[in-house]
Amino acid sequence: MEAAAKFLKRIGPEELERCLFPETLALVAAGGCGGGHLWVGARPAPYKREGQRVRSCLLVRAECRGALDGVPFCSTLKGYVTMRLETLEQEQHQSLEFAAHPIERRTHMVQQPRGMAVTVSTREGKAEPRSRHFSYGWASLGGLLGEAASLLLLRVLARRRAVPPGLVFPAIDGEGHLGTATYRALGAQRQLVGSAEVEVLVLERAVRTKEGVPVVWHSSFLPSGRLARQLQVGCPVLAVLQDESVLSERAEAEPQPAFPKPLDWEEDAQLRSWFLDRKELQASHGTYARQHPELAALLADFLQALLLRQPPDPLPFAADFFAPFARRQPPGPPLRLLPQPPTPGSPGLKLSGAF
Repeated sequence: MEAAAKFLKRIGPEELERCLFPETLALVAAGGCGGGHLWVGARPAPYKREGQRVRSCLLVRAECRGALDGVPFCSTLKGYVTMRLETLEQEQHQSLEFAAHPIERRTHMVQQPRGMAVTVSTREGKAEPRSRHFSYGWASLGGLLGEAASLLLLRVLARRRAVPPGLVFPAIDGEGHLGTATYRALGAQRQLVGSAEVEVLVLERAVRTKEGVPVVWHSSFLPSGRLARQLQVGCPVLAVLQDESVLSERAEAEPQPAFPKPLDWEEDAQLRSWFLDRKELQASHGTYARQHPELAALLADFLQALLLRQPPDPLPFAADFFAPFARRQPPGPPLRLLPQPPTPGSPGLKLSGAF
């Protein structure tokens, strides 16, 4: 899997930043019956583990909720990945809410010094949860791609509108077994989004392990990297995009840098200096605010008066409000800034517990 690891290193941070957005698709069951949603989002976030320094990474979350043959189901995903799509920690939760015998499974994986530790917990009905533990060394995990990282990789491939041949990564399935994840392009198709017909690129992702049955997904993407349709082969539920407003987005041509290098602020002297200066400034601001607790009351009074009165130009209003606090200026009438009672035909006050 050395080629897979090299491929991930060639994905630059700018390319990933264009893939950080939330999206929502509707779930449609066989026969056109609707109900449920698929939501996927990604954003920058700090990652902290006990005894380790805080790391800047990407937080990827997803939720799929609906009903299958009348049985409610829910599947959630939360994963922290680096700008090189390296999985730091990830948790998946799946449940089928049978009335008399609910079933749920949690799969948690976390990076350890010697590899990846995986814990799979299952629970059926009212029985006690059962847990299984797996551990995989780094020698077998070169280029490992978790579920959260895979969602970002699919967006990158969709924006590039191409998939290299033989793109295979190590992967760990929901049962904790180590296998492979294969990616390939199935070509372009025409597809309806709302009432508009658009061209999409269909990508296939297949996860295979020795112990389990292969699981295959077909995902259709717009040029912007947004998901237009997704289905799991053999599953009667389909996720489709219905919001036509996203069609106005266009994917820009992205020149690939010859030697992309992830930005590490701790290794960059200038960035580290800026960070320390800002940290020192924030500490100074915090100290001053604690030494003057009256600031909070003063600013709260001003903001309350501003929102109650809602003047067209807030600057003269602010000057009048703070004028009584000037050392050489006598205070004005204490009630002159209070709002006048609403007249008939004018919008009344609608504050409800804002302050």
